Amino acid sequence: MARVGFCGLGVMGAPMAGHLASAGHSVSVYNRTPSRALEWVAAHGHQAFPTPAEVATDSDVVFLCVGNDDDVRQVMLGEHGILDGAHDGLIVVDHTTTSATLARDMYESCAAHGVVFLDAPVSGGQAGAEGGTLTVMCGSVGVEEFDAVASIISAYSRSCVRLGGIGSGQLTKMVNQICIAGLVQALSEGLAFAEHAGLDAHAVIDVISQGAAQSWQMQNRGHTMVDGQFDFGFAVEWMVKDLKYVVEEARRNGSTIPVTQTVLGFYEELVQDGDARKDTSSLIRRLI
Repeated sequence: MARVGFCGLGVMGAPMAGHLASAGHSVSVYNRTPSRALEWVAAHGHQAFPTPAEVATDSDVVFLCVGNDDDVRQVMLGEHGILDGAHDGLIVVDHTTTSATLARDMYESCAAHGVVFLDAPVSGGQAGAEGGTLTVMCGSVGVEEFDAVASIISAYSRSCVRLGGIGSGQLTKMVNQICIAGLVQALSEGLAFAEHAGLDAHAVIDVISQGAAQSWQMQNRGHTMVDGQFDFGFAVEWMVKDLKYVVEEARRNGSTIPVTQTVLGFYEELVQDGDARKDTSSLIRRLI
């Protein structure tokens, strides 16, 4: 069992930290809103600290799962941030979905303090975090660094894979988001077409989900999309953030991603219409 810290106790981080506690690790936590950290301790025990630095000092491995690049910089490099409390041999694992550039920058900052850094974004949403079935995509300098944390991460994941060097995890998550964006748009168009054609959309989903069109999105969000239910874990505003990272990286590496850019524009329209907190499957609202 390890001394682990967790910074960021949102809809993803709180259950992930809970799985670490259930696995028998000694867990210290930090959250920007202190009341959430105290609520987590009330539910799970262990220790809450008022700063990321104190979490780092008390831990052998620190995990963080916050909002975006700026949030990671603040938690890592800000006053009383993780690196202020760093010690030789500390390992930092960032589960936030960020730009690959941010991951490389954090690696350099950590290396200057004798700290190991891995970028490790996750897929599976709130349900995956709560169920301990997340997919974790890791980038690390070497296999040894990955091996040092993989068994700990298994507390809340069903798959944890090293994809390559620093930034590889974030680049893989970008591929994930590219695929999801196009799929949700296609599913939205198909279901809207079914309704406009006078079909029973629920029956259509039941039939085509048994064939080549089946997907996680269809099986888990198809019926709720038809019913207009969008109160789930992964919000439109977070997909906009993620897809903007994708577009920036595509410009850098020369990729052509016309569908992704188009769907990003559709999601931005939903934000403008006040739907920023609805689930990404609310893309169908533009069509019906």
